[in-house]
Amino acid sequence: MAVADEADQETTNWGRWGDDDERGALNLLSPEIILAAAASVTRGRVYPLGIPIQPDGVPLLDYRGKPMRLTLQDSTDEGIYDVYGAKPGTGAHEDVMIFASHTTSHMDALIHVYEDGHHYNGVPSGAMKALGGATRLGIEKVGGFASRAVLLDMARHFGDPRWVEPGRNITGADLGAAADAQGVEVRAGDVVLIRTGYLQMWFELGGETGFAQPGIGLDAADWLASRDVVAVGSDNAAVEVIPFDENDFLAVHKVLLVRRGIYMLEFLDLSAPAADESWEGLLAVAPLKVTGATGSPVNPIFIS
Repeated sequence: MAVADEADQETTNWGRWGDDDERGALNLLSPEIILAAAASVTRGRVYPLGIPIQPDGVPLLDYRGKPMRLTLQDSTDEGIYDVYGAKPGTGAHEDVMIFASHTTSHMDALIHVYEDGHHYNGVPSGAMKALGGATRLGIEKVGGFASRAVLLDMARHFGDPRWVEPGRNITGADLGAAADAQGVEVRAGDVVLIRTGYLQMWFELGGETGFAQPGIGLDAADWLASRDVVAVGSDNAAVEVIPFDENDFLAVHKVLLVRRGIYMLEFLDLSAPAADESWEGLLAVAPLKVTGATGSPVNPIFIS
């Protein structure tokens, strides 16, 4: 389903890269954009942005269950490698891992959220099957990508280096003012990383943070979309403010994922680059290529 008219094109990217497109804003990443992104590396500092996958001590949603790491084979299974010619004292350990696709630090696929019964580019919600998973827009369509990233430290901008007040709705004007104060520009093809300090608050308070979280609202989502960013990441649970803007469940997800095909990365640890004032650099993201999945854990690498 392509966009119907010129007015729709101002609020969606449906049809912009073809009626059958399944990669959304990642289509903006031309070789020229990537080369420019590489030029943003000036310090040679490497920051892994993922947080651990473990059953306790990290923010988890009850309905997603606790991630589990189970031992598949270890040294107690003596002799299991004899058939392969293993010499005495030689062996291997292996695991089985069980966790939800949206566990801790993760990336949303375009199939994750729908509005009015449709996902990005008009794909119907029925494209997601109970057993087979996503027939379109699954996380495997992402492959992997690299882009210039800009880190906006909203906690610092609002005057508290620890965290933004829970429930605060961050606007487009707020993002623009933070970018100006940090001396960076948000460009087409960028990933914008938004530090609210929520993760720091969660760890310092032992998870006793309550329901409310700071995050972006609809105004900021429109601001980001108007700048043709390819993805938005944050250190909170949903990128967007909670309670949801206009009391509309997943309102920002609907603007970014559904209407624009802009990806979202959640629960990123942005504390280290923020402490170093590393405001821009190259970001590499490689979700697991699980066919038909609605998302994937990620450990994005930010190089400043």
